[in-house]
Amino acid sequence: MSWDFTTEPEFQAKLDWVNAFVREEVEPLDLVWPGDNYKPLDDAHRRIVDPLKQRVREQGLWACHLGPELGGPGYGQLKLAMLNEILGRSIWGPVIFGTQAPDTGNAEILAHFGTEAQKKTYLQPLLDGEIFSCFSMTEPQGGADPATFETEAVRDGDGWVLNGWKFFSSNARWAEFLIVMAWTNRDAGLHGGMSMFLVPTSTPGVVIERNVGLIGESEEEGAHALIHYDNVRVPLDAVLGGEGKAFHVAQTRLGGGRVHHAMRTVGNCQRALDMLCERALSRTTKGSRLADKQLVQSYIAESYSELTQFRLFVLYTAWQIDHYQDYSKVKKDIAAIKVLTPKVLHSILYRSMQVHGALGTSNELPLARMWARDLPSMSIADGPSEVHAVTVAREVLKGYEPAPGMWPTDHLPSNLEAARTKLGV
Repeated sequence: MSWDFTTEPEFQAKLDWVNAFVREEVEPLDLVWPGDNYKPLDDAHRRIVDPLKQRVREQGLWACHLGPELGGPGYGQLKLAMLNEILGRSIWGPVIFGTQAPDTGNAEILAHFGTEAQKKTYLQPLLDGEIFSCFSMTEPQGGADPATFETEAVRDGDGWVLNGWKFFSSNARWAEFLIVMAWTNRDAGLHGGMSMFLVPTSTPGVVIERNVGLIGESEEEGAHALIHYDNVRVPLDAVLGGEGKAFHVAQTRLGGGRVHHAMRTVGNCQRALDMLCERALSRTTKGSRLADKQLVQSYIAESYSELTQFRLFVLYTAWQIDHYQDYSKVKKDIAAIKVLTPKVLHSILYRSMQVHGALGTSNELPLARMWARDLPSMSIADGPSEVHAVTVAREVLKGYEPAPGMWPTDHLPSNLEAARTKLGV
């Protein structure tokens, strides 16, 4: 029987190194440059960041989401999940390790579906962390629901012409290229009529109307673009994965991305729990430590229990992806962890903020940032949690059938008579 909750010693040693490295070398970047992690590096940043990236490469931990043929170690989703748990503590962590969203998913799309010229121009610099990218999918009028999308691409001679609007295209202002989802044949229906396009950001007609900021960010800080694609012309080979294959291409990036979001959230939750426990042991009121108050003890117990359950569920989901090598077979659990991610984060953050009192709501602790930015984002990123809840319910119901008769199958009077007949009593 194969059943094990241990991590092999060699990889655990890697995780231990990552944990120390992130705390000692990467988290200081979060304090000094909290909003610069997706911006192109200037000389001042490179002096610090490039040597850190090199140390990660020397450990064989750069771009762990990719296989060896693309310069990664090919660890798979389970090991990547454990790594992301640590990186989730830090704003800069994913960048220093070459695993930042949305570039990880976009790199996978290019690796699977890009032409050799596209890979040479964009994939290698993306893997090297020299450029950034953008996944331009959602639209102003319908959010993440593709059925409402209006952006379309029309074949015109030796190329395609794109027209439409996209909203919340994250990191577009710093991206070298965009991956754009658009209708190419409405008659083919939702799953056969949309295509993905690689569009260089410098292409004429790509107009960033404005960059939307998250809660608490100024207009200058916004990184989520409203883009007008105004007669944007791209060549025929800009189609990624073939015409009408947008949903197949999207699955390549979104399934794993949801696991990564969830595991980074585990790291955030663990940090909030660590802060809660430290505060409980450090502060006194009414003659005793907060840690001695039953309500605070309940906070700690509930937070620990919720986090442990969530972490195991995420790891199990990642293990299934590695085992089946087919995201469609794991979509129920991928959707389930997506639903749980903001709920667990909300519960643990709230308790930690409460125990910290006024300080917990201030800009002198990371809790307020996590509450104001990370928490709402986790409810929306990669599709609203409510949509994924519907997916979970539909997948669960596939394993059931209606009761065969008037009464439920567990109807005691009906079953009692059958049991007496079986036993002859």
